[in-house]
Parts: sequence; C-alpha cells; structure tokens
Amino acid sequence: MGGALFLERVSPVHRLAPEVKIAAVLLFTIIVVITPRTEFWAFGGYALLLAIVAVAARVPALWLAKRATIELPFVLLAIALPFAGQGERVDWLGLSLSLDGIHGAWNIFAKGTLGVVASLLLAATTTMRDLILGLDRLRCPAVFTQIATFMLRYLDVLADDARRMRIARLARGYDPRFLWQVKAFAVSVGALFLRAYERGERVYLAMVSRGYTGRLPRTSENRAPMSQWVTAAALPVATAGIALIAGLG
Repeated sequence: MGGALFLERVSPVHRLAPEVKIAAVLLFTIIVVITPRTEFWAFGGYALLLAIVAVAARVPALWLAKRATIELPFVLLAIALPFAGQGERVDWLGLSLSLDGIHGAWNIFAKGTLGVVASLLLAATTTMRDLILGLDRLRCPAVFTQIATFMLRYLDVLADDARRMRIARLARGYDPRFLWQVKAFAVSVGALFLRAYERGERVYLAMVSRGYTGRLPRTSENRAPMSQWVTAAALPVATAGIALIAGLG
C-alpha cells in the first residue's frame, strides 16, 4: 500500500514518522497562504526550502515537475486574470493589464505551486498506510481514517470489478464511445455502486461478529521521538522566519 506517488528511497525524510511530516507540511502551507501576495522574495525563500527538502529526500526535480502539472487548470485561470481584472491598469508589450489581476494571478500561481509541491513531497516520502496512521496519531476523526483505510483496501477490488464489467460488455459487442451511448456507462456505474454497497455490508457484518465497536485496532502505539519533531519543525520554523522578515521589511 505504498501509493502511486510514493518513491522508495533511503533518506532522512523517509525515516521521519508520518505524523511529524503531516504537521510540518500543514504548518508550512498555512504560513504560505497567509503571506501577503506582494512579498515576492518570501515566496522565493519558501521555494528554496522545498528544494532543500527535495534534495534531502532524494526526490528528482523532474518527477516533481511532471506531477505538479495537476495545477494547470488553475494556472490557466490565473493567466486570464490580468486581462479580465478591474482597477488600475498598466501597459505591457501593447497589452492593457490589470494590476490587481497581475497580483491575483501571481497569488494563485505562487501559493498553488508551493502547496502542490509540498504535498507531492509528503506523498513521495510517506506510504498511504503511514499517512492514515499519522492522521490517526494526530487525533484525526476516526470515521475519516476508517473510510480512507477501507477505500485504499478495496480500491483495487472495485477497479477489478469495473474491468470485468467492461470486458463482459465488449464480449457482447457493445463499446459505447459517444455521448448518446452514455446510458451503458451509467448502468455500469450503478451496478458497480450496488456491488460496492453489498460488499461493504458484508464486510461490516463480518467485523461486528468479530467484536468491532466502531474503531479499528491500533497497529502501533509507537510515538515519534522528540528529536523527529524538532527535525520536522525546521521547515515551518524557517518558513515562519521568512514570513516574519518579509513582514518587518
């Protein structure tokens, strides 16, 4: 249960407990979000901190760049803001651009990119199982962690069900590809939902018969040592220092 984004590496970041990495990334993201958009050099400092973490975690820059393209829709939206924004305007290469729109575009691009890269670094250095374990240790609501656990456990099962249903449909000579043939796809999704619901009921009854009381048993009670908390705190502390200096400047 490593996850599609997990990179098997031997690094100091990989060895950190999941809860300390989750807390560090969360605090880093909060500080980035509340940083005023006009503090341009502060965002450069944040990017440098993430670059240092990536090097320490042995995560290739190209790997990060490819997966960071998930934010492209937001980047396209940001590109449109300077043209559609209101308020004071400036001329650049014969184009009339909104100053507020330029700042808004920069705000979306800078903060969005930093958040995406930080999340990718967390996913690259922590397995999905450890992420859920870390959330549980951070006292995340039990309902959330249990749903996530079962989702990961049965995702492959559902994908296999969907694959078999598609093969059965193709074997009967029906392969819907157009909008007016969407009914077959909708029927397949409905059947898959019913199968998943029935399987969930059976799993729940089996768990109750084995003593399930509403909370999964803890697989490990080991807590992260203080040294790991101190190590992980270096990222949010350095981020807060940059934000403080930017604010004073």
